[in-house]
Amino acid sequence: MNDLGNSAISRRRMLKGGTALGAYFLLPRSADAQHQGHDHSQMGLDPGPIVQAAAAAMDQPLLEPEVRRSANGVLNTTLSCRYAYKDIGGQRLYLRSYEGTSHGPTLRMKPGETLKIRLSNDFPPNRDVLPQNMALPHQFNNTNFHFHGAHCSPSGISDNVMRSMVPGKKYDIEITLPKDHTSGTYWYHPHHHGGADVQIASGMAGALIVEGDFAGVPEITNAKERVMLMSQVVYDAFGMIENFSTLFPETATRFLAINGQRRPTITMRPGEVQRWRLVGSQYQDDLFLELEKHNLNVIAYDGIQLRSMQELKTLLFAPGQRADILVQAGAPGTYEFRALPYDQGHPSPVGPLARLVVSGDPLPMKLPAALPKPPFEDIKDSEITGRRTVTFSATSPEADAAGHWQEFTFLVDGKTFNPNRIDQRVKLGAVEEWTITNTHFHDDHVFHIHTNPFQVTQVNGQRQPDLLWRDSVIVPRNGGSVVFRSRFLDYTGVFMLHCHMMNHEEMGMMQTVEVYKD
Repeated sequence: MNDLGNSAISRRRMLKGGTALGAYFLLPRSADAQHQGHDHSQMGLDPGPIVQAAAAAMDQPLLEPEVRRSANGVLNTTLSCRYAYKDIGGQRLYLRSYEGTSHGPTLRMKPGETLKIRLSNDFPPNRDVLPQNMALPHQFNNTNFHFHGAHCSPSGISDNVMRSMVPGKKYDIEITLPKDHTSGTYWYHPHHHGGADVQIASGMAGALIVEGDFAGVPEITNAKERVMLMSQVVYDAFGMIENFSTLFPETATRFLAINGQRRPTITMRPGEVQRWRLVGSQYQDDLFLELEKHNLNVIAYDGIQLRSMQELKTLLFAPGQRADILVQAGAPGTYEFRALPYDQGHPSPVGPLARLVVSGDPLPMKLPAALPKPPFEDIKDSEITGRRTVTFSATSPEADAAGHWQEFTFLVDGKTFNPNRIDQRVKLGAVEEWTITNTHFHDDHVFHIHTNPFQVTQVNGQRQPDLLWRDSVIVPRNGGSVVFRSRFLDYTGVFMLHCHMMNHEEMGMMQTVEVYKD
């Protein structure tokens, strides 16, 4: 993160006025700097060090989160959940965090390995009691851990989002991936119903890379990788998120950021190819992405490699999704990576995400001519053992845009979320076709299900020629639908399906799924 709070004003700016001088004496000083120059302590005045000017709020080099890697088959680490000051885009915010940083560390492991985390919930105690209606936002300082997109056990101390990790305690998490797990880009975030939305909006998210994909494709493996967590920056008048009404208005987002930076700079040489691992860690809205005068060459979605590269001018990118794209730099110049206007029932956030600066000596590289065989076989008609329909809907006030969040209700199959109710029961080994419908006239929704990925076959009744495998998919509003097929293999237990527009999930748009074995 570009920590503007640890930067300081220059001597020239300090001398411009008494206000600046007063602010200067409030700045922290390093121990070494305090001993530089003349000693004025005997005069009762310590002016502190001469320090450098503050960095600009934008256009700084893109910084990536710390990387933590597995060793000897285990990624053994800790995570602290705590409040932290975050300086983003010239704004000093006080938000919940992993490790006191703008985003959590990037975790890198391999198929068949085990992730072990000692998670410490260092948030203060909750100020509210459990509400009578559990579908409403509540107790923002409870947390847990979700390995988004992983095919692993949803039970015990594994990827169990039914766990409640309360402030002041430490918890062990242990998630083992199968040896045939897909390699690709995943992510982790809190999933405790009631406070997950507030925590994700605060930046509590991190990339989780399962290594080993495209091992035989040098055009990909030789490309420089960049991990890029997309976020919508939102805060109240105090630079905090302490009330759900800070998140819910359709226009709540202040600006967009990558890795906790507002419009950072990415540098490339002409002809160079880079792999951008995009993580949809924005809390609520779709982003309609464009890189000015460049193609977005998609090689994987949601951690699952494609059968052929997609050359796109724009990419619709929903919360929860991931996209691995190859960018080949064009002619020298500066290009905007930005979010364009998009109608998701209400306007999606727009504006700059980053600047791509192409300069220097050419670095001729190639895009891959072909991709290896994808990891999953298509699900055939003959495999289907059952079908079901799930309906997303909502109720809203007549003057929708002016309504308070408590006037809205978000439902799955006509019901708000109840953690004590099992909504879908699926037998282990089943191969099912699900139809997800969205009767909500106002908003698109983003369907996500844990544990097992799915193959999208139809959208709004139209057969999909590419038959993409996903774990999150946009369901169009006002009678729109998505049909997918999924194999429920390997793991029993209770997990979730929900809308990954987290405002909607937090207000009831979630169900439990139980996979059982006779």
